[in-house]
Amino acid sequence: MGIQANAVGRVVGITTEFVNLQGGINFLPQRVALLGQGSTNSVFSLTKKTFTSAVDVGQDYGFGSPLHLSALQLLPANGDGIGIIPLTVYPLADAGTAVASTGDITPAITTVTKSAQYRVVINDIPSEFFIVDTTDTVATVVTKMTAAINAVVEMPMIAVDNTTDVALTSKWEGTSANALSYVVEGSTSLGITFGLVQPSGGLVNPTTAEITAALDQVGEIWETMFINCFEATDTTIIDQLDTFLEGRWGATVKKPAIAFAATVETDQATAIVVPTAKKTYRNISQLVAPGSADLPFVICSREVARIAKVANDNPPQDYGSQKATGLAPGTDLQQWDYIEREAAVVGGSSTIQVKDGVVNLSDTVTYYHPDGENPPAYRYVVDIVKLQNIIFNIDNIFSQDEWDGAPLIPDNQPTVNRTAKKPKMAKAAIASMIDSLALNAIISDPDTAKKSITAQISSTNPKRLDVALTVQLSGNTNIIDVTLNFGFFFGTDAVVA
Repeated sequence: MGIQANAVGRVVGITTEFVNLQGGINFLPQRVALLGQGSTNSVFSLTKKTFTSAVDVGQDYGFGSPLHLSALQLLPANGDGIGIIPLTVYPLADAGTAVASTGDITPAITTVTKSAQYRVVINDIPSEFFIVDTTDTVATVVTKMTAAINAVVEMPMIAVDNTTDVALTSKWEGTSANALSYVVEGSTSLGITFGLVQPSGGLVNPTTAEITAALDQVGEIWETMFINCFEATDTTIIDQLDTFLEGRWGATVKKPAIAFAATVETDQATAIVVPTAKKTYRNISQLVAPGSADLPFVICSREVARIAKVANDNPPQDYGSQKATGLAPGTDLQQWDYIEREAAVVGGSSTIQVKDGVVNLSDTVTYYHPDGENPPAYRYVVDIVKLQNIIFNIDNIFSQDEWDGAPLIPDNQPTVNRTAKKPKMAKAAIASMIDSLALNAIISDPDTAKKSITAQISSTNPKRLDVALTVQLSGNTNIIDVTLNFGFFFGTDAVVA
């Protein structure tokens, strides 16, 4: 109303306002939060920052750091990542008492019979090739190898020429750096071999206080998926993340999210030790790639890139057969069979299947599987994504200006006040949302859901509207059970007229 109600002068006023006639629901825009360390030798701000390029992440926090290597999976140069989904980095420095992981490679020469090329591969990241010639000494080979390793900026270790061996040091400090490993690719029958001492000795991941300082920056932003760049066995960090994310379910926060970590553990029973001990954790998901040469946080980032994209574009769709291309799968013998995958899911761990040499997501689950709850309400990540979208749309309805402070009157009371609200208006808005949720396959049986809606003015507070509803989440075709009956055809004798 553009003309004041008490105006008396003759005038015709027209107020133009936009009315959203689109109807339906909106999908919750997914956001990925990356929690990890920068390089020890880099100087950077600990303030969160949003990125659209892995190169920019490397420039800010150090190439070859966990943050950079994760960003390469989320924001690859070929665009095969999270696309337009925002990536926010929550950077962490090394703990004050942290120690790097170290190892070394020692060439041994008898008589090099033929020139050949070699390269060092650290967690599926290859160095440049270096040539070993027939006249080379150990010192010459060490120099060439050191240069070949350091020439690749995303390499997670720094090489130092020690004349008799190549010393390797992780680019970040902490126990997570003990997941580093390497091989030397090339012929071992030409008079040269390489002795490998695998990386070890990394100590002290970032402290609780340091992680708290990072998580405190999340604030009102709805980060929907967190990538935890630390070991899936670091229960101190997992406990802290679950406590933080449990608070995101709160009635006034209403922004639930999931934190992912990954493991390359090949023994299924060992892989579920932590999820089994934390079976009430609905906010934590363990991703897997048994036997993979990739670093766990690289695996986590690649698989989350697939999960987040589907959750953003088609929230009720599960993630089975999403291809985590680029990851190096373990051997066939290291993969879990159906019985092991079943036990993993029951025990709170996600699973994968390797098809034609490509890691495919299978069941993507949280730790959540309390005793006596069948089925566990928060087992599947996709169901939490569905809940995120329902919460988002309910909040969108009642956070509109038209509801904020509007006069609240009973359903049977006439009014000429255009801004007044009645309980039945809330029921109608929720019913419309339910129809749209059903049309988008986020829920099932909308008629029953609409019958469950209640809305009433509080009997103790006239400024309070109490609304309740019950919805049934849609299922997913995770299991298809077909019964095939068969028999044999027997001919019949011809009848002669």
